[in-house]
Amino acid sequence: MTSIGASSGMVDWNLAVATATRLVRPGPEVSRDEARAVVAELRRHAKAAEGHVRGFTRLATDEAHDTPVLVVDRPGWVRANVAGFREILRPLLDKMEERRGGTPGGAVIGAVGGKVTGVELGMLLSFLSSRVLGQYETFAPPGRDLPGGADGGGRLLLVAPNIVHVERELDVEPHDFRLWVCLHEETHRTQFTAVPWLRDHLEGEIQSFLAQTDVDPMTVLERVREAVQSLAGGRPEGEDEDGGRSLVELVQTPAQREILGRITAVMSLLEGHADFVMDGVGPDVVPTVAEIREKFQQRRAKGASRLDQALRKLLGLDAKLRQYRDGERFVRAVVEEAGMDGFNRVWTSPNTLPTKAEISAPADWIARVHRTPEP
Repeated sequence: MTSIGASSGMVDWNLAVATATRLVRPGPEVSRDEARAVVAELRRHAKAAEGHVRGFTRLATDEAHDTPVLVVDRPGWVRANVAGFREILRPLLDKMEERRGGTPGGAVIGAVGGKVTGVELGMLLSFLSSRVLGQYETFAPPGRDLPGGADGGGRLLLVAPNIVHVERELDVEPHDFRLWVCLHEETHRTQFTAVPWLRDHLEGEIQSFLAQTDVDPMTVLERVREAVQSLAGGRPEGEDEDGGRSLVELVQTPAQREILGRITAVMSLLEGHADFVMDGVGPDVVPTVAEIREKFQQRRAKGASRLDQALRKLLGLDAKLRQYRDGERFVRAVVEEAGMDGFNRVWTSPNTLPTKAEISAPADWIARVHRTPEP
């Protein structure tokens, strides 16, 4: 197992990897030859998808910002994500570590807390590792076993056992399904390699969000209690039956909610754009795309067990499903009105990204970004 870094501190990262690897579910049964064939095909499809996506989106990748494509198993996905979490959370954890240093008994409490947090993170990642088909890891630091982009971050992960599991579950044509998945994930890779400022902008927003975090343990504990009570029983007054807020939302300060609104708008754009591209390219290169899309949408809507649904709510994953729908509607409406080149003005600068309100009102974004300059 590759060491992720120091085990001391607020999170025992190596324990997180060990816990997740121990708890991760076994993948579908395949022979060694079948596994090799799946990996080889995913690599071919990823390369083919690159050309399809660039041609459809008219986005040209900057070779200086290119990033690798890696086909991984579930433990490999865990290791990559732990490395990514460690990188993006470093400023927040350093801040908490410094504050803890002035607390009586802080070192002992921290050592125990770091192991507890490591186990909890490992449990969460073991749950997620069997559900992710692919992921563009934006803030991935390069490592010996998991290379990243030349500029210090970025790689596309395709989780082979999960792709095989879902194609069997849906009973769809495997070769078509694998290319279909690659089209979606390659769109994310193209977004970040063709728009170099996007990574730094998103990282800046996340760091601003984390900087607003109240690191007082009692305050955080109180917010977690509120979250648990909300999930276990009532909903805040005025929330409808399918409303309510996730744990992630309930532990925010007002300033964080404002930042999260901007982050949500960007993520809705990225996810919706990927779905739009997948649907646009699919009919020309994936013969059974209509069947795949219908079955996959049914799977998304249906969800899984009650426990799975509860975890989705707790982690805010249900919000991610809304991002796909809202973002795709935004992209489709703008392309229909302004064409692909008109839509691509969204990538000009952070100022041309849609706001959270504009995601639901594409005409407002068009009016703002495409307005005719006054004489």
